[in-house]
Amino acid sequence: MDSETFEEVMVESNTIEDSKKWISEGMECDLVFFKGNVIEVMTPSPYVYEVVETEPNVKGNTAQGYTKPAVLDCGATVNVPGFVEQGSKIKVDTQNGEYMERV
Repeated sequence: MDSETFEEVMVESNTIEDSKKWISEGMECDLVFFKGNVIEVMTPSPYVYEVVETEPNVKGNTAQGYTKPAVLDCGATVNVPGFVEQGSKIKVDTQNGEYMERV
């Protein structure tokens, strides 16, 4: 939806395929138009997400740089350090899909 005119903009599924996993509800994305058609959807990078699912922290694993997979509120999965817990907010670089820091 255009935030100024409140008009809805249709985007074809093959156009959004690369960035679909990073889009969450309420996120403002930039659309690139060419001849009136959307050719690219650009998600903000970095962006803050909430960890909705990850395995619990195990004592002693922080010394070796232990990482584990975490599912974010947008549905994407990223590797995070062992100290990140469920419910934490983290900053993720959406261009390369990597954890940056805990917020």
